[in-house]
Amino acid sequence: MSDSHSICIVGATGLVGGTLLSLLEKQNFPFNKLFLLASEQSVGKTLPFRAEILPVHDLKSFDFSQCKIAFFCVGNDLAAEYAPKAAAAGSLVIDKSFYYRNHADVPLIIPEVNAAALADCRKMNIIANPNCNTIPIAVGLKPIYDAVGISRINIATYQSVSGTGKDAVAELRDQTSRLLSGQEIHPKVYAQQIAFNVLPHIDDFMENGYTREEMKMVWEMQKIFNDKHLAINPTAVRVPVFYGHAAAVHIETKDKISAAQALSLLGNAPGVKVITGEFPYPTPVKDATGNDAVYIGRVREDISHPNGLDLWIVADNLRKGAALNALQIAEQLIKRFL
Repeated sequence: MSDSHSICIVGATGLVGGTLLSLLEKQNFPFNKLFLLASEQSVGKTLPFRAEILPVHDLKSFDFSQCKIAFFCVGNDLAAEYAPKAAAAGSLVIDKSFYYRNHADVPLIIPEVNAAALADCRKMNIIANPNCNTIPIAVGLKPIYDAVGISRINIATYQSVSGTGKDAVAELRDQTSRLLSGQEIHPKVYAQQIAFNVLPHIDDFMENGYTREEMKMVWEMQKIFNDKHLAINPTAVRVPVFYGHAAAVHIETKDKISAAQALSLLGNAPGVKVITGEFPYPTPVKDATGNDAVYIGRVREDISHPNGLDLWIVADNLRKGAALNALQIAEQLIKRFL
């Protein structure tokens, strides 16, 4: 292992930060020192890592000049305040929040899709990690986009509560237990009951009737594919699943492609695992949770459109949807720029 890079995880006590820590523990990622950072209420906590017990440092007072790569696993407000400080101190920031994704000077990266865009990483020393839905969908569509082009995408997502954070996971667990025991529930994290329910409401509603979560997919897919003409119509739904996001994706290609041809392309695509057989579909529980691949099944030609193709795409939202993608970005940075 190389000893040339020190790294830090901002938000190490959260779900994404914890997942990143777990990935680092198991993978041969080159670093010589790891700093764990969080807000002041977490200072004094410790987290196990390999044979060590690592302290959690205060984000406010941390000197980012100690750190070559800074993984930001926090929300917009903290990213807006501290990512520029880290970048100014010489850290290359990989940020999972939404705050920088649409910034013209910040590359928005999925290594299997647009790694070449990392050439712009030194403009601000910040790289944005896309939305947890955008990543697996873009990975799945990349080989088809390259082969025959895509003119339009209809997406319906089915997103687990872990996408909201620890409190949402606890709320689903608590509501499920209370409802099964005949007790009343009092939703706090979500506007309405999430247990045994589905909510077509993720993030705030915008003037056009779409939610910000839905528009993130539009803005991010167009930026990642460098295609402002790519038409995208999304609906994002929260479902009572703990981990793993799924999406029903319907595309209209510029040139005709058969389901067999698409399956052949997907079977050779990096990061993709195609599910076929008697039950030709992946699920969050059986396939995605705790695993790194983007799982794709139910690939079929759309009976309503001559150039239509349908796919079912599933991935672990905390791994490939967030922490793993960030780690893969860092690997590309080390290979190309450090």
